[in-house]
Amino acid sequence: MSKDNIIKLIQPGNVEDQLTEILRNGARALLAQAVEAEVADFLGKHADLKTADGHQRVVRHGHLPEREVMTGIGPVAVRQPRVRDREADVTCPDRIRFSPSILPPYMRRSKSMETLLPILYLKGISTGDFSEALAALLGKDAAGLSASAIGRLKDGWLDEHTAWQRRDLSAKRYVYIWADGIHLQARLEDEKQCILVLIGATSEGRKELVGFTDGARESAQDWRDLLLELKRRGLDVPPRLAIADGALGFWKAAGEIWPKTREQRCWVHKTANVLAKLPKSQQPKAKRALQEIWMAETKAAAELASDAFIESYTPKYQKAADCLSKDRDTLLAFYDFPAEHWKHLRTTDPIESTFATVRHRTIRSKGCLSNRTALAMVFKLLEAAQKSWRRLDGHNQLPKLVLGVTFNDGIEVIAKPTDRQPITAAA
Repeated sequence: MSKDNIIKLIQPGNVEDQLTEILRNGARALLAQAVEAEVADFLGKHADLKTADGHQRVVRHGHLPEREVMTGIGPVAVRQPRVRDREADVTCPDRIRFSPSILPPYMRRSKSMETLLPILYLKGISTGDFSEALAALLGKDAAGLSASAIGRLKDGWLDEHTAWQRRDLSAKRYVYIWADGIHLQARLEDEKQCILVLIGATSEGRKELVGFTDGARESAQDWRDLLLELKRRGLDVPPRLAIADGALGFWKAAGEIWPKTREQRCWVHKTANVLAKLPKSQQPKAKRALQEIWMAETKAAAELASDAFIESYTPKYQKAADCLSKDRDTLLAFYDFPAEHWKHLRTTDPIESTFATVRHRTIRSKGCLSNRTALAMVFKLLEAAQKSWRRLDGHNQLPKLVLGVTFNDGIEVIAKPTDRQPITAAA
């Protein structure tokens, strides 16, 4: 987005209009009600506490000075109520403190703004143009975000990303790992125009961003560097299963660093690869046939469906049949894991869906970011997205995998008790 394009956004009535002012006033009133309700709830929880002379111990104590919070509809003014504990002085360890969650003490911008700023930076907005860009998007009052303020924000993001890259991973254990190389078309400074991403599932079923860096999608060396860096920081236990596209250099690196980790090829990528080797007239039917493979109830049924596809398409479309058959074992690895997890394991969707909006919001421009800055911006976007990631279905099955329990066609294999030897009488 160039400066000229920013100017074009500023049309009469767009910067400041009656509807925006009504929305802002409504937001101000709702926010005030919300913070008052939060204080009332806190006071209600401590209503039974009394001072030595019988008075209410926890009481209201006026308001903090008014401050503005930058939101998606512009700045909204609010005053945070204060709470006082009459029974304790500031040095007392038992002092009851009110910690607001709706409006934390140092909050100056909403979460939507925290996401908007790195997006604009990746779009090509220079630090000096942020005030003008935000004024076009949010109203003239947003111009308070000066170049120096944006610069401080950017420095903070760089520090946060650096700290995250150095975090200790010795206590982490990921049962599953999804890997993919995402082309964001952000303004990186050299030939490494791909973001290498790893997302893991913990034994509690929660998805976490494990690692990401810049690199080349097909470069085994770049993937190896990323995996070795994670290992150096304490990630010693390999995942039980890794899910990725078959074209990645990731598999060569993972085979060296995690030799015991099972491989699962992504069915979305494989379907696209097979269909690309067929004429358009054949693609709808072939897609349904491929779906019958990965939707089969058992591995044996999936193998039969795979055999049928290969037999049907080999005579005229040998390349399509070969594309499917060469990865057959790794395409069906998910059958050896809990059935509740199958929909999570058949594709790299956890990565694809996360980056979908980010990818569409980043474009290549004439300017260029340093790779370190671009990665810090992407990190902020991922940090925001991670908060909405869903927990895996059937998360109660994950500890069984950690303990080495085996599954067949998605069902736990119950080990038979060993036959006891009969006790013979002493001679």
